[in-house]
Amino acid sequence: MDSQGWDDRYAASELVWGAAPNRWVVRELTGSTPGRALDLGAGEGRNAIWLATQGWEVTGLDFSAVALERAERLTAELPDEVADRLTWRHGDARTDEDPAAYDLVLVAYLQLPAEDRRAALHRAADALAPGGTLLVIGHDLTNLTDGVGGPQDPAVLFTPEDVLADLAEYGLRTVRAERVHRTVGEPGHKGGLTGVAVDALVRLERSAE
Repeated sequence: MDSQGWDDRYAASELVWGAAPNRWVVRELTGSTPGRALDLGAGEGRNAIWLATQGWEVTGLDFSAVALERAERLTAELPDEVADRLTWRHGDARTDEDPAAYDLVLVAYLQLPAEDRRAALHRAADALAPGGTLLVIGHDLTNLTDGVGGPQDPAVLFTPEDVLADLAEYGLRTVRAERVHRTVGEPGHKGGLTGVAVDALVRLERSAE
């Protein structure tokens, strides 16, 4: 789906993904020492906003202008000390060149064909500061047969092994590379589905040297 397609999708519904941060983002990053963070494919900003509440200085990048407008509206409702930690930028995760170095780069549910995914992950790895963390979360390929919800096109799904292969040349340390199971149909879940979804989760670190 191109940027216009995502603009249309975001415009058709209020808070497509809800306001709460992704559970894996919360699990992996609660208690982490805050620094500078980059959220690639930030959408309406739910994860970036949560990171800002934890003390992170966050740049949220997305190629949907509609999503970023919504993120800016949500930011305006936040306390100043949180809102001041958020910067929204319009750009493409596959091609955006950012000279800054980040202590955390988050890529959450950026479901792209393999070549585009690899380009986005390379941009993410390039943006990592020494000692930085790269956290990648998305719908796993096995969700098609073993889970519920999510994209039904296998071309945009991936596995933890795919992420590791995409980033093999960077020499990052693998902290975690696993499939995780997410219950859907809980209170507040949108979409009407119930069951268990299968996600891919990969956490990598750049050497501090």
